[in-house]
Amino acid sequence: MQSTQQQEAIEEFWQHISHCDHVVQVYENEEAFLDTLEFFVSEGFRKNEAVIIIATPEHRTALAERLERSGISVAAAASRGQFIVRDARSCLARFMFDGWPAESRFHEMIEELLAKARERHTTVRAFGEMVALLWDEKLYRATMRLEHMWTQLCQRESFPLFCAYPKASFDAGDPADHREVHNAHTRTCPPL
Repeated sequence: MQSTQQQEAIEEFWQHISHCDHVVQVYENEEAFLDTLEFFVSEGFRKNEAVIIIATPEHRTALAERLERSGISVAAAASRGQFIVRDARSCLARFMFDGWPAESRFHEMIEELLAKARERHTTVRAFGEMVALLWDEKLYRATMRLEHMWTQLCQRESFPLFCAYPKASFDAGDPADHREVHNAHTRTCPPL
């Protein structure tokens, strides 16, 4: 668990993101990452925003458990259209072909999720873990292409997106690629 000072810094950070921010976090500690993700989601719920989560099974489960422990009913949030959760690998399978993202398929999939989220909520925020999975597979160019597609979509559709990479796999890439990943985002989450 993070210190109170770190928690306050993360809470403050999420309270001041804009509706077009594309945020990145490179994390060393799984628990600290999950704390950050929980704050991101909780802040969305506090603002009555819909929250889209595209994550691995492990992170989806851990997030749901944390939200429940903090008094947020995941089932109730999902039933009111405020919490939309998808599997990151299944989503990638919908638009990745021969190791490269098909832009039209990506837009179709994400726009479907945004439309579903906006049926009952005017504002939306999203977390996506697909880029981290591509990075783990050493598909660095495809990762960067997907990051840029996300940035364009965030700006066009006006929603904040949070991406996260585990530091252990992130460090395996070329330092020039690291800079490009950071440059593809509008903000970097405070270090933990």
